[in-house]
Amino acid sequence: MTSVTRLTAVYPGTFDPMTLGHEDLMRRASGLFERLILAVAVGHHKRTMFTIAERLEIATELAAKYPNVEVMAFRGLLRDFVVGHGGKVVVRGLRAVSDFEYEFQMAGMNQQLNAGIETLFLMADVSLQPIASKLVKEIALFGGDISKFVSPAVREDVMARIAKTGTLGDY
Repeated sequence: MTSVTRLTAVYPGTFDPMTLGHEDLMRRASGLFERLILAVAVGHHKRTMFTIAERLEIATELAAKYPNVEVMAFRGLLRDFVVGHGGKVVVRGLRAVSDFEYEFQMAGMNQQLNAGIETLFLMADVSLQPIASKLVKEIALFGGDISKFVSPAVREDVMARIAKTGTLGDY
């Protein structure tokens, strides 16, 4: 028997942009499960800097070092995506009490929709707790250095998008 749990887990998010916090949770969750799906939300309820195709490309590049991580787009109910891909666990990151309140409510709703899906909360690494995609985009827009918050490749993508559009985008 290996130390890897024989379960498929889904780590959903908009990942716009993917931060070092997202990367850390992906790395840690990939060590807990045989298969981890990084589910990139189309983002129907959020203003995004990058298109879904761009976010999938960035996530795929960052996930490449983890052979058990797959990157897929999703829209609609998370429950349907998880069940449709054989998942049993949803992985969610927590940075602060405000995250817990929202995530706790979402986990409860998902449990009501399908009691067979568990939610696993992973605490963000202490050094990464303040990082939020929204703040990273705002810092970059106003000329701040985001290199402490995202990988070098993501930093280049964010800065190129701002140079091209002059805004945070709206895809």
